[in-house]
Amino acid sequence: MTKAREQNHQGGCCGSLTNYLTSAKFLLYLGHSLSTWGDRMWHFAVSVFLVELYGNSLLLTAVYGLVVAGSVLVLGAIIGDWVDKNSRLKVAQTALVVQNVSVILCGIILMMVFLHKNELLTMYHGWVLTSCYILIITIANIANLASTATAITIQRDWIVVVAGGDRSKLADMNATVRRIDQLTNILAPMAVGQIMTFGSAVIGCGFISGWNFMSMCVEYFLLWKVYQKTPALAVKALPKIEGAELKQLNLHKETEPKSLEGTHLMGAKDPNIHELEDEQEPSCASQMAEPFRTFRDGWVSYYNQPVFLAGMGLAFLYMTVLGFDCITTGYAYTQGLSGSILSILMGTSAITGIMGTMAFTWLRRKCGLVRTGLISGFAQLSCLILCVISVFMPGSPLDLSVSPFEDIHSRLIQAEPLSTIRPTDIPEIIFTPEMHMSNVSDPATIVPEMSPKSVPIVSVSLLFAGVIAARIGLWSFDLTVTQLLQENVIESERGVINGVQNSMNYLLDLLHFIMVILAPNPEAFGLLVLISVSFVAMGHIMYFRFAQKTLGSKMFACCPEEKEVTNENQTNISVV
Repeated sequence: MTKAREQNHQGGCCGSLTNYLTSAKFLLYLGHSLSTWGDRMWHFAVSVFLVELYGNSLLLTAVYGLVVAGSVLVLGAIIGDWVDKNSRLKVAQTALVVQNVSVILCGIILMMVFLHKNELLTMYHGWVLTSCYILIITIANIANLASTATAITIQRDWIVVVAGGDRSKLADMNATVRRIDQLTNILAPMAVGQIMTFGSAVIGCGFISGWNFMSMCVEYFLLWKVYQKTPALAVKALPKIEGAELKQLNLHKETEPKSLEGTHLMGAKDPNIHELEDEQEPSCASQMAEPFRTFRDGWVSYYNQPVFLAGMGLAFLYMTVLGFDCITTGYAYTQGLSGSILSILMGTSAITGIMGTMAFTWLRRKCGLVRTGLISGFAQLSCLILCVISVFMPGSPLDLSVSPFEDIHSRLIQAEPLSTIRPTDIPEIIFTPEMHMSNVSDPATIVPEMSPKSVPIVSVSLLFAGVIAARIGLWSFDLTVTQLLQENVIESERGVINGVQNSMNYLLDLLHFIMVILAPNPEAFGLLVLISVSFVAMGHIMYFRFAQKTLGSKMFACCPEEKEVTNENQTNISVV
């Protein structure tokens, strides 16, 4: 009897594990993991490749960042509208193929440029090489736009349908997706970085192209399996305007003679009625104006959403230099931090980000979704106070009397740029992480493991302590706004609203790039920190106003999620 019970228990556990591993939820996680891993490897590598191609200058990287931000800003609503108007499987598979094929093609072009850079540099006075730069940035931008479409359809739509209207399950799935993001953010760059360190840029390009090809095939299959296991994904709500027109036609049909019944619906035609056969075709001008109308209507609809202020609050958090991007990393190098220390700090930031996802799920259960955003915002701002203090501490290079373009002028008078040197000739300098890069382009000044600067590290230590600690509140707040958008935006507008939200995020990110371009020197970084904290504070003030309008006098009364209603029309999450 005991053995039989143990066998039944083991069989039940194995069966439960098998059911989970074949469930739509797990397959969605697996596909997202593969997609995010490839994205993170590519985003890390393309920045490094562009720096190497232009002689250790950040010019191409900055141009790429501006093009990406500007494209999503302009096309975000149009991409979202395309997501809304097409079937879920078609959108997901099309975006997946376009994204991966673009990365593969870009990787092949980069390989050719790295192998024949000297020859390309001498052809037509360097215009061929410049054309290659433009082509690489253009294709990489197409890959990013396709990635945006994938994120909208999977993370903002599919995940809601798979959750089946269960808000707690949706919150757990959102948190799991963010944990996957955090882990891949640190592990994927480390993996491709090792390949580039011990191999070369050409090997790195080839590896990324091969990975994306294999990943594309697996992800395509996983999307199909998730679609098959979730029948609700096959049913999509009509757009609001089409639904309203259909209701009017149904109402009109009831008052018509019986001979006209059915002639207005589903394109059915009565052979005896000829005046309904000739429908007016849209003019060429109307078709050309359609994207502009979509852009306008998307932004108007976004403004009219009940969660508009919450979305704006999240967007304002993108106007910051207080993150682990190339700008903050470059500043850290100027302050004497080595690559090994930065890698440890990045790993720590990933851990605090995962802690933020855990804090989100706990706070949502205890205090409700809207109040979770308030608590998260307060936690983030409290930690960023350390960054403000760091600006005025010993070791801070803050000096607004220094011209921000002095270093750029010194670059322009250099006689021989580093771009004439093949990256494969100096792999120990280009790819070794334990190195400190100076602000000039002379390769002799770029040496591994330079001796630390004779300046106190109090300032930079406080800066990174604040940035790392603030990520707990940041990711909890991000998840809060994400779920508010999922729950409060009707199904037929999820694509366009989240497309506009991405546009807002990139708009503030674009301003952040412009801000850095106007003040690129380390002496002005303290001013950028103060501006960044100000924008984060404004974002949380907007969210506070949203919470005040939503909860009223009960804003500070902690209550479980089940008792909280985010707006007067709130119902269970719409799946069909």
